[in-house]
Amino acid sequence: MNRPKLWIGLAVLLWTAAAWGQRCTEGKDLDANTRNAIESAATQFFNMAAKGDTNGLQQNAIPSVAQNFNGIAGAVRDNQASLQGAQPSVRNSYLLDASDAKANLEKAEFYCGVFGAYGHTNSSTAFIIPGLPPGKYAVAIVDAQGSKVPFSISFVLQQEGSAWKLAGYYAKSGHAAGHDGEWYIQQARDYKQKNQNRNAYFYYWQARDLLAPVPFMSTLKLDKLYDEMQQVAPSDLPVGQSATLSGNGKTYQLMSMFPLAVGNDLDLVVKYQSNDISDTAKTWRENMDLINALLAKYPEFKDAFQGVVARAVAPSGQDYGTIAPTKQAPNSPQSATK
Repeated sequence: MNRPKLWIGLAVLLWTAAAWGQRCTEGKDLDANTRNAIESAATQFFNMAAKGDTNGLQQNAIPSVAQNFNGIAGAVRDNQASLQGAQPSVRNSYLLDASDAKANLEKAEFYCGVFGAYGHTNSSTAFIIPGLPPGKYAVAIVDAQGSKVPFSISFVLQQEGSAWKLAGYYAKSGHAAGHDGEWYIQQARDYKQKNQNRNAYFYYWQARDLLAPVPFMSTLKLDKLYDEMQQVAPSDLPVGQSATLSGNGKTYQLMSMFPLAVGNDLDLVVKYQSNDISDTAKTWRENMDLINALLAKYPEFKDAFQGVVARAVAPSGQDYGTIAPTKQAPNSPQSATK
């Protein structure tokens, strides 16, 4: 998990904002007309999502998003059940102004609120967005009031004339495997105390994923959580670097590893390179060998995860996955392809 560190002095922050023409204003500090326009658009889009109105969302999206809408349409369908009976409640909104930029920004940086000499304060927020074209944008975080579990949708909006159009859609449950972010933080700290740093790292990962409404947002709390996470970052697993794992006479080139909540279970996913996955019986066996090797080398994973998912990734990007419980060997394969 990579994200820029924001520990830079206030004078530098002010100079950067002035030099690059990137300005951020939190909703409470906006004029009423601008704030109402942003939050009304976000509320309208929330209601469309709750109804499964993907056509309406697509018609109200900026052209580049409307032309490649399958991802958002899928997210709307996947999360519609979580919005049943819920009402939109805007938690916060931000105006991100890059209208003075002369060309696409390699890395647009928006700093909202008051920063101290060493970075974030309790009243500051930052957004780091790569490849952003010039324009006026907004981020609106909308909670699903009355949903069965905490749930929110964060919208990125772009101003076109007097209208705010959909430019990004991030739906997120506040729970994973039945627990919220604070629970995962405490579990991570408990694992750290037991010197189970790998478990701690992935629980910090899950906590930060739950607590960050969008992946390009930073706050004081998220920064501190990131720093705790880096203190236990494993050097022998594929998190920010490549890694290998040997087992059953083979060496696996590991690509990535991350936690994944499925229902009430928290599983650990590991992806690795495979030359060919067309023989599914052979690939299933290789997946199982990898899972067994992983649990043999890192038995601590049995304490933290209900299952391990091994995904063999072919050069084409297609993969074949096998899941096995951590506590006992499966009687038969449970596989998924993509």
